[in-house]
Amino acid sequence: MPVALITGASRGLGNSLALELARRGWSLVVDARTSAHLGPAVTALEQAGAGAVHAISGSVAAADHRDELLTAVAQLDRLDLLVNNASLLGPSPQPRLGDYPLDWFEQVYAVNVVAPLALTQLLLATLRASNGRIVNISSDAAVEPYDGWGGYGSSKAALDQLTAILGAEEPELRVYALDPGDMQTAMQQQAFPGEDISDRPLPDSVVPAVVRLIEDDLPSGRYRASELLAAVSADVVA
Repeated sequence: MPVALITGASRGLGNSLALELARRGWSLVVDARTSAHLGPAVTALEQAGAGAVHAISGSVAAADHRDELLTAVAQLDRLDLLVNNASLLGPSPQPRLGDYPLDWFEQVYAVNVVAPLALTQLLLATLRASNGRIVNISSDAAVEPYDGWGGYGSSKAALDQLTAILGAEEPELRVYALDPGDMQTAMQQQAFPGEDISDRPLPDSVVPAVVRLIEDDLPSGRYRASELLAAVSADVVA
């Protein structure tokens, strides 16, 4: 039975992906910052048919929390997929770099860059044993110079580069950075306070793109969900 660790799995894309894998019978290790959000998510995962669910609340930026995730994976005795989905937007509205509070900047990098690398280091041997996959959730802000997105965007650019280098260093693994595009999520609303974001697609719509990275044998690298979804649609038509 395959095993996945998905961070930030109580809502948004992380939750939608976890539910899809649960329906497929995967065992899951999931986390979220607070147990209040994680509890209902776990119930839904169990009802969806997950093989086993280990849920741990805490911040991925904390070393002791990452150790707890490692222990949960060890109890399941394998890991086929690591999804570094948990992210921190930073201050809202997004400040320009000239005014960006450096304490916030450090927090954003701690969650979005340091934590994914630290978790990968802890789990790398287990992933190697299963020829596993790593999916790091990126953003179009990693490549586009949006006004006000210097903190979050540059952190995702750094994550993209870490992903690329890890893919080169670990040829037996598949290491992906995925730009999911805009979605109707709490973070998206936080980024655009007071704006109507109902025109954005739901996170569920992005899940088939992630599944393609999991199931196909695409080379390690950076992918846009829109491109992967277009390929899935083309395969269905064919």
